[in-house]
Amino acid sequence: MKSPLLIFALLLSTSLMSQLTYVPDDNFEQKLINLGYDDVLDDYVITANINTVEELDVNDENISDLTGIEDFGALTSLFCYDNQLSSIDVSNNTFLTYLYCHQNLLTSVDISNNSYLTGFNCSENLLTNLDVSNNIFLEGIACYQNLLTTIDVSNNSYLTLLNCGSNQLTSLDLSNNTFLNYLICSDNLLVNLDFSNNINLETLYCGINYLNSLDLSANINLATLDCYNNYLTSLDVSNCVDLYYIACAINDLTTLDVSNNTELIALYCFTNQITSLDVSNNVSMTGLSCYDNELICLNVKNGNNINMIMQAPYNLDLSCIEVDDPAWATTNWTVADYNIDAGVTFSADCNVDCSGASGVNELTTSKNVIQILDMMGRETLFKTNTPLIYVYDDGSTEKVFSVEY
Repeated sequence: MKSPLLIFALLLSTSLMSQLTYVPDDNFEQKLINLGYDDVLDDYVITANINTVEELDVNDENISDLTGIEDFGALTSLFCYDNQLSSIDVSNNTFLTYLYCHQNLLTSVDISNNSYLTGFNCSENLLTNLDVSNNIFLEGIACYQNLLTTIDVSNNSYLTLLNCGSNQLTSLDLSNNTFLNYLICSDNLLVNLDFSNNINLETLYCGINYLNSLDLSANINLATLDCYNNYLTSLDVSNCVDLYYIACAINDLTTLDVSNNTELIALYCFTNQITSLDVSNNVSMTGLSCYDNELICLNVKNGNNINMIMQAPYNLDLSCIEVDDPAWATTNWTVADYNIDAGVTFSADCNVDCSGASGVNELTTSKNVIQILDMMGRETLFKTNTPLIYVYDDGSTEKVFSVEY
């Protein structure tokens, strides 16, 4: 028969064990020791020391197993990114509002019980599926660099930030996300995007996709646009008057009108088929890369050339660039510095209309053209897309240019 003392000792031991949390990962437990929640590396932590903790930061600790996290019952913020986690169970952490588990080896993550989440980052993992349908209070989702083929954010009507770049998405429905302010969906397989309901959108990165059109007419608050490396044949940014950054390089654009975008600071439109470009209205511009196009006309006379970095080489038909100060431009924008092609000159008036309007300059008098010369003074016939000199019967001459698309 067991003695009363032995029975008491067994009961006491059982009681103590029931108040311990199993933490098998030594790196996780060592971090808890460092934070003052434990004192001995023995795979156990006193539950009372952790069950009232509201924020836990265990980033970059080489942790491969977060077993024990289930007893952090009061946890509202968990930061466990940059570890070696292949799985994570936060089903008991029902008060979580922030979960950052990016830069791990996760193949799945279940947040269906975490209905109070407002911020969630699961990027740079191996996820093939992500269900956020129960997380209706989410304001920010970052799930970039995974293996996702779909993502449904139709229930996340409070969403203001979504970064789903570098996945394998073929479609993205944002019609219910009217508060969306910041979107990165670059480097996917998207062929179409509809932003007509996203009137609060200010930042858009949708490059490296298969888009052949982009309607931004409703996005009047857009400030940053990056749509490079798509198949866009046109781009209308006339309603986006707050734009200060446009990157539309490596597309199939033939025209680009930025005359309404007076706040524009940087424009990257290289490797397109643009024939004329006028940035004279963009008085704040400090960066312009328009190389590798088919420019015939380039007007950068915006009053801010001394603060501009310009790259305009590989435009073989461009002979004259309209600038603030031809002498300054000749000194500071050179072939050697990759600013221009050889033979390009600068002028305060190149006598070329960069507005894109076709046709010969209108004559203001009744004088008649008696001879047409090329820019070398040789007689020639009328040609479109070519600078010409008209000689009139009153002895005057005029440089004219006719643009045909």
